[in-house]
Amino acid sequence: MLIIPAIDIKEGRCVRLRQGRMDDETVFSDDPVSMAQRWVDQGAQRLHIVDLDGARMGQPANLPIIEQIAKNHPKVPIQVGGGIRSEETIQTYLDIGVRYTVIGTRAVREPHFVEELCLEFPGHIIVGLDAKDGKVATDGWSKLSHHDAIDLAQHFAQEGVASIIFTDISRDGMMQGVNVASTVELAQALPIPVIASGGVSTLEDIKALQAVADEGISGAIIGRALYEGSIDLEQALALASD
Repeated sequence: MLIIPAIDIKEGRCVRLRQGRMDDETVFSDDPVSMAQRWVDQGAQRLHIVDLDGARMGQPANLPIIEQIAKNHPKVPIQVGGGIRSEETIQTYLDIGVRYTVIGTRAVREPHFVEELCLEFPGHIIVGLDAKDGKVATDGWSKLSHHDAIDLAQHFAQEGVASIIFTDISRDGMMQGVNVASTVELAQALPIPVIASGGVSTLEDIKALQAVADEGISGAIIGRALYEGSIDLEQALALASD
């Protein structure tokens, strides 16, 4: 199971939000490029980058920073989300060395868009489903839709996405533990891997996910817990590789 450090970029800085609220941020570094280097030096085999400004604007806002990270670590797969609403944006990211692009809001609003992307960029499209009480949220988690997370995920799996990132937004950034049951329920319903996100706060959460990894959980994204020190990345990587 992959352990994937999260690097959330807002106004050029590395931050973490609570439950996706842009007005509830903690700044952990003024240098996301150095933060990426830190996680790679500790053994990270993939990085998860979110352009928070891009998510709000609907287009990339921190592209030079992300390009520098990709340039510095050409052998580390990078997945990027936040404001990816067009084929042109995806091509730009792939051209600078990003491996996967994460589609969120537009995937929910226009599911057919994902089918087109999977045909144009096979193997490079991940859909991020952010849910609360089983319903999918959009627009940086500011709006809750009527879509059922499992139904949407099954549709996207049929269209050919590489994997699904599933975030329980009620737990994200709250250090309350990962929602293992919901993540397993989703993974069992899909033929493609699920990456867990939201609430991973202790090594016990890693153990809990590792215990059910065979259900189809291929990785876990960790944010605040790494930055605040409640999870040591090297220990988490060792646990996940057992």
